[in-house]
Amino acid sequence: MARVIVVTSGKGGVGKTTTSASFSTGLALRGFKTAVIDFDVGLRNLDLIMGCERRVVYDLVNVINGEANLNQALIKDKHCENLFVLPASQTRDKDALSEEGVEKVLKELEHMGFDYIVCDSPAGIERGAVMALTFADEAIVVSNPEVSSVRDSDRILGILQSKSRRAVEGREAVKEHLLITRYAPKRVEEGEMLSYKDVHELLRVPLLGVIPESDDVLQASNQGSPAIHLKDSDVATAYQDVVARFLDEDRPLRFVNYEKPGLLKRIFGGK
Repeated sequence: MARVIVVTSGKGGVGKTTTSASFSTGLALRGFKTAVIDFDVGLRNLDLIMGCERRVVYDLVNVINGEANLNQALIKDKHCENLFVLPASQTRDKDALSEEGVEKVLKELEHMGFDYIVCDSPAGIERGAVMALTFADEAIVVSNPEVSSVRDSDRILGILQSKSRRAVEGREAVKEHLLITRYAPKRVEEGEMLSYKDVHELLRVPLLGVIPESDDVLQASNQGSPAIHLKDSDVATAYQDVVARFLDEDRPLRFVNYEKPGLLKRIFGGK
């Protein structure tokens, strides 16, 4: 049975699409047949990060409206045999998404033998975001270590607990995970940023991982390749750890402690 995972947050620009791309890629690299769906109708970005924007012919709304079938709209990833992308529409309104239509697409993906379906949610609480989380079995709530992002994430947690299909039907709650992105231990040390422990304490959601602040993320996006593919980078390692923890493997929490540079490093420009 396919597991539906929504990647969500209350605030824009925290790294949801970057996370959706790397997380779904990581699952596919582990041998799981994985689909990643862009729910950001009107502001499509997932296809750019996945490097498949030129291959988009049909999209999620086309499938919902019966203008194309799922096989026509799904784009096979160039790097992973088991990974498929379902892009959003750039020309439609978010109201084009219907609960019945989304449910039909998810059920069809399950019948096609997908193990995981990752839903890349738009920011906030508008229709696209609610549609992305309605059918979730699990949720990865992405937050930056800043007060406004944490507050907005708390609001999204409330919506998950009240508006998801599981909540409406009184079934077992959506399994929640916290992912902290753009983390800079030096800034935490200097009191400019909340620590991962602060964020965890405020949201009270199991911590799935911490992704360090890095220019590698921008580099990967510009190259049209998920950050998890960046060899020997801290970001790629952090996302690999996230996937491993999601699959119930033990991994130490890395990239969360600040190590002061020694005297020679400080003299010669170390940070």
